[in-house]
Amino acid sequence: MFRKNIQKYLPSLTKELSFPSHSPFYSLPSLLLPSFQVHWSASHCSQLKEQPHTSEKDRSQLAATDARRCEKEERRLRRESEGKATQSVAMESFMKGIRGDAPCVLDMDPTHTVGGGVEDFYGEDHATEDQLVTPWTISVASGHTLLRDKRHNKGLAFTETERDAHYLRGLLPPALSSQELQERKMMKNLRSYEVPLQRYQAMMDLQERNERLFYKILIDNVEELLPVVYTPTVGEACQKYGSIFKRPQGLYISLKEKGKILEVLRNWPERSIQVIVVTDGERILGLGDLGCQGMGIPVGKLSLYTALGGVRPSACLPITLDVGTNNETLLNDEFYIGLKQKRIRGQEYADFLQEFMSAVKQSYGEKVLIQFEDFANHNAFELLAKYGTTHLVFNDDIQGTASVVLAGLLAALKLVGGALADHTFLFLGAGEAGTGIAELIALEISRQTKAPLEETRKKLWLVDSKGLVVSSRNESLQHFKKPWAHEHEPLKTLLEAVQAIKPTVLIGTSGVGQTFTQEVVEAMASFNEKPLILALSNPTSQAECTAEQAYTWSKGKAIFASGSPFDPFEYEGKTFVPGQANNAYIFPGFGLGVIMCGAIRVHDDMLLAASEALAKQVSEENYANGLIYPPFTNIRKISANIAASVAAKAYELGLASRRPRPDDLVKYAESCMYTPVYRNYR
Repeated sequence: MFRKNIQKYLPSLTKELSFPSHSPFYSLPSLLLPSFQVHWSASHCSQLKEQPHTSEKDRSQLAATDARRCEKEERRLRRESEGKATQSVAMESFMKGIRGDAPCVLDMDPTHTVGGGVEDFYGEDHATEDQLVTPWTISVASGHTLLRDKRHNKGLAFTETERDAHYLRGLLPPALSSQELQERKMMKNLRSYEVPLQRYQAMMDLQERNERLFYKILIDNVEELLPVVYTPTVGEACQKYGSIFKRPQGLYISLKEKGKILEVLRNWPERSIQVIVVTDGERILGLGDLGCQGMGIPVGKLSLYTALGGVRPSACLPITLDVGTNNETLLNDEFYIGLKQKRIRGQEYADFLQEFMSAVKQSYGEKVLIQFEDFANHNAFELLAKYGTTHLVFNDDIQGTASVVLAGLLAALKLVGGALADHTFLFLGAGEAGTGIAELIALEISRQTKAPLEETRKKLWLVDSKGLVVSSRNESLQHFKKPWAHEHEPLKTLLEAVQAIKPTVLIGTSGVGQTFTQEVVEAMASFNEKPLILALSNPTSQAECTAEQAYTWSKGKAIFASGSPFDPFEYEGKTFVPGQANNAYIFPGFGLGVIMCGAIRVHDDMLLAASEALAKQVSEENYANGLIYPPFTNIRKISANIAASVAAKAYELGLASRRPRPDDLVKYAESCMYTPVYRNYR
């Protein structure tokens, strides 16, 4: 029977082993080995049966022996084909004949796109949750390999049938578990840890062994776990990354790879990448230069792209560019995982980045979103300006922060009254975040009032380390501060600036904690009925003031939001719930919108659209609690609405390449989102 099956399907095998260049099976030189091995084994059994014998009795006995040998050989080959990547396609071709006209992995249309452009090689998103899928890696994962494959591992949730089919008997305890029970167990364990870094490590370990459970837990407990997988805990994780490092979670591209970056990108196992978050580690949160240990930031950001925005994990690529570090502590740390040399600057740095950006486009195409993360000010603005017209790039520190703050301001207008143009804004911090926010506010005021941008900028004032940014300082100012240098007498301190400018909105992006002093907050409350105070610096230790301080010093008048989370605070019998101006409101939905419409560039109007969409998600109940941002519990719905607005604007601007345009962009966004529910395996 085995020989007949082989002879029946072998002629079509070579034809079916032809793959397109983007297939994960492309360029495997030994793919034909299984057919040769199986063909030889079947022929060998045939020859054994045709040997002459001296008597009918002997022939009968030897025939029986040969039959048993053939059956044993068949079983051995089947076992080996389950575990070897070189035999995986032969098995799939063989199974295709058994299944008849039923769908097969090899039948999937390689041009079909799901979730905004990720080609679904594995067929998972073509199936409903109750349909069977094949747990492909490069081979059909089974046994020990399947349990070590984070994409398909389900732990004790493998069913009895799956344990039989995939050789898991004895490799797992006999108990069966549901994904929900696994989630409850994991949350119980996480809550037992007293140190936030322990929770972070536990979540990262889970991500590396069971991807779907990780995202299921993160989505279902987003408000509790967001501070664990991202700020503020990720800051401590980056500081100690060398000590807690277990296994790489992204690509490390160092100066050693200069001239070979394209080759390094090809070492990454996934080919259909849609979002890259890249850092050079020079300005990690408010913690400074952490060099190669800044990898925690791209990993954390991309976890949120998936959990909050629904971008498939396999389409995300975290990258750290190791160009050295000027952090002496790290250079002298025996556990530091990066290059132990000073940072490169100038033309050498520019050439290295140019090679990287060219290699990314060559590897992943025109429509891969490249998010710059935690670059120092002098590089962040130059990179955004240089590559904004040639690549699909986005700087979350400049553009993402600006968009989420603008959304909070638009929502706050319902509480403080007036239009955006009626307010005066004062910033502490004139770096990439501060100037980025200021520019987007000025753009929105210009759009609303039809006034020139140069005129609307005069409503916004900046204070840096040397005092108020004014025109008399023009010669010594960095280029990105000059648009905000207005006519005014020089002022040295923030308090002097508050007293002179009398802003209605005070925004902190300084990265220096406790700079909104009691005198500053009291001054804001003295001439504003509802002063809007945003202490945006991360992590929590670097916040300009705490929620408790803002509410207490303003005698409960302040509308407060921060970059990192603060607990609700009770003042004179009233409970205040501080808002969180977290970039996670914006960048996951923004990224999904860019991907699903096939945008080729990022335009400022797309950021404005994201801000307006987020502001519309604040409910009357939220306003009643003094909130200017919606709760994170609805973040997937929020992200879908932001994605739809961003995509709509891209279509309007002629920047979207995916045609035809979906009729209902919100529903389309929801349909594109990755869901981490376990799938049933054949």
